[in-house]
Amino acid sequence: MSEIAFLGAVEIGLVYAFVAIGVLLAFRVLDFPDLTVDGSFPLGAAVAAVLITSGIDPWTGCLAAILAGALAGLVTAFLNQRFGILHLLASILTMIALFSINLRIMGRPNVALINQETVLSPFYGLGMPDHYVRPLVILVLVVIVAFLVARFLASDFGLAMRATGVNPKMARAQGVRTSVHIYVGMALANGLVGLAGALFAQTNGFADVTTGIGTIVVGLAAVIVGETLFRPRTIMWALIGCIVGSVLYRIAIQFALGADAIGLKASDLNLVTAVLVAVALILPRLRGRKVET
Repeated sequence: MSEIAFLGAVEIGLVYAFVAIGVLLAFRVLDFPDLTVDGSFPLGAAVAAVLITSGIDPWTGCLAAILAGALAGLVTAFLNQRFGILHLLASILTMIALFSINLRIMGRPNVALINQETVLSPFYGLGMPDHYVRPLVILVLVVIVAFLVARFLASDFGLAMRATGVNPKMARAQGVRTSVHIYVGMALANGLVGLAGALFAQTNGFADVTTGIGTIVVGLAAVIVGETLFRPRTIMWALIGCIVGSVLYRIAIQFALGADAIGLKASDLNLVTAVLVAVALILPRLRGRKVET
């Protein structure tokens, strides 16, 4: 694997770390299986791309992408909390609707960002190669977001949200308004996914309506790999595991697809993903059996 290919994998892994953190919030903190991310990821990319090509500041485009993703998460939470639709089905309905909404936003299947200003543009030309600049800038953003999420989950509101995911009946008995925490948690989770979509569009130079396919699998893979490696006991370590897991997952994908001896092609991406996730799920069970014996 060349240096550029390695740094490219790290860059994509850091972008998807935002997705992993969002998946962690929905699946682990709220215990809310959420497939909305397959729609909110391209939604964030579409919103940011359209605004940037219209002459809007790219940071404003990222903020708009976060708000759009949060709105998508609120729709899923509303369908679940207000009408009692199963969380998985509610998220599928939102995801399906977002495909058409993303087409409406872009007006066509994809939008190019070639020669457009992005959040990375001010950092180019500072004496460092571009393929180093992109992962470093995104790493700083990921660290800031992870720190803010950790502080939020350590607050009284965040602790109540965690209690909502662990035992909603007990949380309600303690006076916690569980529905409010589900709304906020889902908005936060999909807002982070929307931000990931916006950064993906800016680092890759395009936004496409199909980029969201399999996003939930990538996010879950990162969470599972992180939990397998770190066995986190605190929220901060869980967030670090998401980041490291996302990067390692992309490096493993890049290595598998780039290894000529294996004979894999780009079309085998889903196969490699399934195998890696299966291995990450099986390893903890094998370790547990060894401990028992």
